[in-house]
Amino acid sequence: MSDTKNMIETVDLTKIYELKGKKKTLLALNKINLSIKEGEVFGLLGPNGAGKTTMIHILTTLKQPTSGHVFIDGYDIERRPKRAKSRIALMLESKMLYRTVTAYDNLKFFCKIYKVQNYKEKIHKILKDFKLEKWTNQYVEYFSSGMRMKLALCRTLVLNRKILFLDEPTVGLDVENVSFIVNKLKNIKSTIFLTSHDMSVVEKLCDRIAILHKGNILKIGTKEGISQLIEKVININIDIKKNKNQLKSELEQQNFINKIEETEKGYIITIKNRIYYKELLNVLRKYDILKVKELEMNLEDLFLKVIKQE
Repeated sequence: MSDTKNMIETVDLTKIYELKGKKKTLLALNKINLSIKEGEVFGLLGPNGAGKTTMIHILTTLKQPTSGHVFIDGYDIERRPKRAKSRIALMLESKMLYRTVTAYDNLKFFCKIYKVQNYKEKIHKILKDFKLEKWTNQYVEYFSSGMRMKLALCRTLVLNRKILFLDEPTVGLDVENVSFIVNKLKNIKSTIFLTSHDMSVVEKLCDRIAILHKGNILKIGTKEGISQLIEKVININIDIKKNKNQLKSELEQQNFINKIEETEKGYIITIKNRIYYKELLNVLRKYDILKVKELEMNLEDLFLKVIKQE
């Protein structure tokens, strides 16, 4: 991916809001510098109020930055907004749908606005792909939340744009619908900029992630790369056949163990570093151990750990 061009690039992107009725300002984004390659799936993580939606609004020309620059497929969004807009499609949950018209008319409306060629054929195909063909002529107000989210994604994909901005594309969905949307997104060749609170979605889809907090990028890289930037503790699951309490007493005496959490079959322990494996195994070989497994840090653990370090 290093030889491919940048599809999204920000240079010292800053957004400051002036609070009404108060002589105060809110720094929503603070000199953000990002480069996202063609074909990359990029995930932006952060708590509510971190600045994620503000960033998407600026990148898609819905809001103006206070300072800094944004380039979409090489075009400066302030100098060449029409060129930039012609490269992108935006999904803001299911908010961009009209509920008092049919699924087909929703897609037709947007296809007409964006001058999509052969739109009738494309609409029927994508509704079939998303298993909504039986609901083609039904009003969207009667759709379930999962169906509306699928339709919103159809609306975004039918435009066939180079860059997709997806703001919380699976929020509020059940496991089956989340899995359906994730599988669809995996097969898309466009560059994708994704925000989500669902760590499993980010883990399954994203090539790289950035962690945004209070308008600042705290870490950026692959999940594995970010893990290496953090002083990482090791969590190990131990299942034991008998003498469980005796094992706990001995583990509590080891200075390389930070935490012991009881489970139904044994313990999850936290050791300071992988170099202490040998000492741990010296303790465990005295017991009838059924399983020893290192637990991988997931993105939620990673996110919380990065926030705590700041």
